[in-house]
Amino acid sequence: MFVELVDVVGALDRDELAASFQPIVELRTGRLTGFEVLARWRHPELGLVLPENFIFLAETNGLIGSLTKQMLHNAFQTATALPDPLTLAVNLSPIQLRHSTLPRQIQETAEEFGFPLTRLTLEITESALLHNLDSAKIVARELKNLGCSLALDDFGTGYSSLRHLQALPFDVLKIDRSFVSAISSARESRKIVAAMVGLARSLNLTAVAEGIEMERQAQMLIRLDCEQGQGWLYGRPAAAEDLPAIVAAFPREPLNVPNVSNEVVTVSSLEARPMQRLAQLQAIYDGVPVGLCFLDKQLRYVSLNRRLADMNGASVESHLGHTIQEKYPKWFPLFEPYLLRALQGEAISGVEILRPGAMPGDPDRTILVSYQPAWDEAEEVIGISLSVLDITEQIRLGEIARENASDIVETGRAVPWSMDRNGLNLHLDARWRNVPESERKGLHKLAWLDALHPDDLRAATMAIKVALRTGAPIDMEYRVRDADQQWRWMRSRGSARIGTDGEITRWFGSVVDIHERKQLEEVLLKSKPPSASAFDAATPAPL
Repeated sequence: MFVELVDVVGALDRDELAASFQPIVELRTGRLTGFEVLARWRHPELGLVLPENFIFLAETNGLIGSLTKQMLHNAFQTATALPDPLTLAVNLSPIQLRHSTLPRQIQETAEEFGFPLTRLTLEITESALLHNLDSAKIVARELKNLGCSLALDDFGTGYSSLRHLQALPFDVLKIDRSFVSAISSARESRKIVAAMVGLARSLNLTAVAEGIEMERQAQMLIRLDCEQGQGWLYGRPAAAEDLPAIVAAFPREPLNVPNVSNEVVTVSSLEARPMQRLAQLQAIYDGVPVGLCFLDKQLRYVSLNRRLADMNGASVESHLGHTIQEKYPKWFPLFEPYLLRALQGEAISGVEILRPGAMPGDPDRTILVSYQPAWDEAEEVIGISLSVLDITEQIRLGEIARENASDIVETGRAVPWSMDRNGLNLHLDARWRNVPESERKGLHKLAWLDALHPDDLRAATMAIKVALRTGAPIDMEYRVRDADQQWRWMRSRGSARIGTDGEITRWFGSVVDIHERKQLEEVLLKSKPPSASAFDAATPAPL
């Protein structure tokens, strides 16, 4: 479409440029968060003229300031009817970041209509930062001082530099539609989007995906933890007079996202930042009563807990990046058939393996191994999670102990918990004592102590007090009343998360049912002669 400069000048003089509004939505909940303001020009002869056909003429002929002022005027005038806290997002031209008068222009226009600048996001493309980053910094900081939020638009589509994210005080990272459109068909696009979302999270930015047209795309973005999005799935750019009906149509029904449960959402929202989540997961990882590791598709160790490293007789660090075959060539043939099956998507539980000693003279050990394939958002296997339990001593004690050990591996009785720095429970799954899900809220703060056996209450309370005072790991056993009003033995372990100031910020751990083991110990105590050495030789290692 051919548009001349004189047409653009005339359009500005006649106030023909109109603001269109495209919804921006919180993906997981379907809640409307605001609108992106888009310039539209209805030419009397050519009809609808899109921005790419006239913005360049305005930029190269000194008209972009007038155009932006007109757009802001129309947007703020319309937005006075929008309920708080809905926001507006407006694109800035790269040229405008060179003009020191821009912040004052935006402030005056907003004040004219009483629109709070805390509800305005200004979108800046990376090309705006290439020529004069220093002047862009000055203008950007002035805009931030006015209360505006800043979004980096089109990140990754041209010349991209992490220096730009570091140099300017951005609040939002927008993911270009070119990546979103291919997210359901190209694994490379999914990985790029995942990396962008992770980058935004780590820098405390809100990730907003553009160009969402299909539910499949939105579902994948939710699974990748992208917070907000826009596109035809949620609404096309609409005229100002249509806004009341659009606002009334929200919130939308949340999308059904496979493999993302409400419980997972609740736990992950406890700490939203990747490093904090990693600390939580590592605490749970190290607190479970079995050896755990994750292998990638090449069967390299990606992560493992200290319990498994101790079982293998090596440090955690010495495993990472090496394949099982490289690290333990003598053991690998025992695991290989099951690993290959797991890579094909088969979950395998409770495989008993007689594993030779790691070094000459070391005894053979009997272990139970479970193999669980891990799937990515496109339902492709990306690795294998292994859980390993040494049952050598339990086998010596008989079939009862063996069944108990197998049950721990296969049913995953380890239940995660967390509490705040003062010892008040934040999360404890109702499976802890096999009670209905409706009783979950009754476990918060200190209410969980009400379920403990009276004879164990004082010792458990003292153990927690000592841990809170010293920061030492928690390791305690106690009895709880289950749904059948029977007392069952539990073992709870956890460790503190330390903040940057050296103070405890939160506690994470897990609790496991050890009732069968305690019963077995009682049987052994009654059946064995009073010889400490004989009992020690037969007692299983701590789980």
